[in-house]
Amino acid sequence: MFEEIVYILKGYGATLVWNDGMAQPHTFEWKHGAVFALPPNVWYKHTNLQGGESARFCAVTSAPVVINLFHNDDFVFANDFIFTDRFNGDPSHFDGSGIALPGRIWESNFIPDVVSFPLQAWPERGGGGSNAFLEIGNGTLTAHISEFQPGTYKKAHRHGPGAHVIILSGEGYSLMWPEGSEKRRFDWKPGSVIVPPELWFHQHFNTGPTPARYLALRWGSQRFPLLRSYGIDRTVKSGGAQIEYEDEDPDIREMYEASLEMNKVQSRMNGLVSRNG
Repeated sequence: MFEEIVYILKGYGATLVWNDGMAQPHTFEWKHGAVFALPPNVWYKHTNLQGGESARFCAVTSAPVVINLFHNDDFVFANDFIFTDRFNGDPSHFDGSGIALPGRIWESNFIPDVVSFPLQAWPERGGGGSNAFLEIGNGTLTAHISEFQPGTYKKAHRHGPGAHVIILSGEGYSLMWPEGSEKRRFDWKPGSVIVPPELWFHQHFNTGPTPARYLALRWGSQRFPLLRSYGIDRTVKSGGAQIEYEDEDPDIREMYEASLEMNKVQSRMNGLVSRNG
């Protein structure tokens, strides 16, 4: 009775998915970089197809919210309702096909490789960045991929709880802080996971020589919105949730330039930042 999104961290394998009454399970294969949604209430089985090597995945679910909402384990775990609108055994369900929609949105049930997935420019968020929003599995859980360039950092913003940010490539750090409090620094590399607390400002910085890319597994479907929209790419001065470069604390830029100098990476921020006075 809950949704689940899976990201494959390592390995090669297959997943079998079926509902009661199906003649045989639907099977699809995956490898490192794949993202897919498991429909609610299906039976499923993950299988490692790479002998001698382990497979590893991480997943986010809506289970805590659903369990807390109904506070009845049998209703959540022993419910035989079949969501035919989420999965009906269609052979194309996990074939990687999808639909491109306006606003950098890709709608699909299975993304074979988020590491190489093509992105589109999102200048409002800074850092010479690009992005794709993933509408996965016709659910309320969703994801997005973002990438930003070496020698740059993104604008700070804040939003609701539950976003699990997985670093796919690059190296750098993130600053996180509740409004009016001290900033905290968290260094990252591929495989790191960052989970910004609810309504904490957070800001991502690329200190390496290559683009930095991350995957965020989260609430916030645009088709089926569940939480408030905070205006994540609109300035706080007009009611949004983003701090523009010209409004950020000067120590943010100073810390970043010092980190670049240590790594012998050239800053590209002068072309992105316009300061007043």
